[in-house]
Amino acid sequence: MFDVRPGLVVVIALSAVGPAWAQTEAAPERVTFQEAVRRATERNPTVAEAAQAILRAEALLDQARSVFRPTLYGDVSTTILDAARGFGGNITQPRTQYSFNGTVTYPFLAAARWARKSQAADQVEIARISAEDTRRQVALTAAQAYLAAIGAAHQRDIALRNRDTARALADYARARLEAGQGSRLNHVRASQEVAVAEGLIQAAELAVQQAREALGIAIFSEAPVDAAGDPEIEAAAAPSDEDTWLIRRPDVRLFTAQAQAAERVVRDNWKSWLPEGTAFFTPQYVTPPGFFAPAKTWVAFFQLQIPIYDGTLGATKRVRVADRETARLRLDAVKLEARSEVRLAQESVARHEQIAAASREAAARAIEALHITEIAYKAGATTNIEVVQAQQTARNAEIVASLAEDRLRQARLDLLVALGQFP
Repeated sequence: MFDVRPGLVVVIALSAVGPAWAQTEAAPERVTFQEAVRRATERNPTVAEAAQAILRAEALLDQARSVFRPTLYGDVSTTILDAARGFGGNITQPRTQYSFNGTVTYPFLAAARWARKSQAADQVEIARISAEDTRRQVALTAAQAYLAAIGAAHQRDIALRNRDTARALADYARARLEAGQGSRLNHVRASQEVAVAEGLIQAAELAVQQAREALGIAIFSEAPVDAAGDPEIEAAAAPSDEDTWLIRRPDVRLFTAQAQAAERVVRDNWKSWLPEGTAFFTPQYVTPPGFFAPAKTWVAFFQLQIPIYDGTLGATKRVRVADRETARLRLDAVKLEARSEVRLAQESVARHEQIAAASREAAARAIEALHITEIAYKAGATTNIEVVQAQQTARNAEIVASLAEDRLRQARLDLLVALGQFP
């Protein structure tokens, strides 16, 4: 015999739709916390772009090092005249003449160009640290997506347990009603709670799917990805020496390297006023030789270029000084922010540990109160309005406890990031 009352019809319809939809959905891939971070850092194109930036900086360093190597050029030419030149029966210049020569150039004095080699080496180090900082940001995004997926799964589990409890109460209320011992009001209240629980499950399932999609995007998967269990994120202990954890942060190291590079550029500015000396050596072979041009010759040439006045050098120095001061200000700002992040992260971990412990205790007491209320209701000592209120209280307490656990994991992750210990 089927009960066709509206409240129960909705419950049956939702119950029938849920399993049918779940049967058609393919199970997503499950990854661990460490696997998610690893795949994100390996597949993210931003990390690959940072690697290309390192290669570009290394190429510029090789280009700057070329100042210590000689330069060699070859030249082949053919000269054709309308007629041979000469006098007294002697040919001074043949009508057709071929010339082969090469020029070797070496800067024996180029202080400004030599300085660029060290400056280019600084840029390689900056590119490497920048790639490390990019990798940290990508890993952090994947870790946060993983924690979001875990949190959504916890909320869904709470909704499922609440639905099962509500169904049990609804079944009991129906049995009492059919036996002529219960009231229609109690049955309606219980059916209402089942309908509410079913709606919360659908909302939780949507949140889980959204979190899976976000995790799949974070690790560059072509399909949604599920989290395979709670990650083990231990609370990091702050080191006694501030410089120890500061230097481990990629952002602090990056701004430090940029400030040091800008300082080197300013220190090397005086080298722009030094003379530049270049040596040239050009051997030549001419065939057929002329009367005044032997077949084999060579020329050596030394040039010393002395800067007497260059209106751009002063302005260039002012620009470099401004860049140095800007880099210093950025370094001071990022250090200040890093210290603040560590203090806040440590306080957040301590507070969330207390919040999580209190929330777990509250949830356990709420569940115990629900069980006592259910027993009392079945014994006829109370009405189901107290049971419904206890269900709602237990559900809310479980949600708060789950959120507290999720926030504690996030706080521990933030502390690891602030101390430069992640990934």
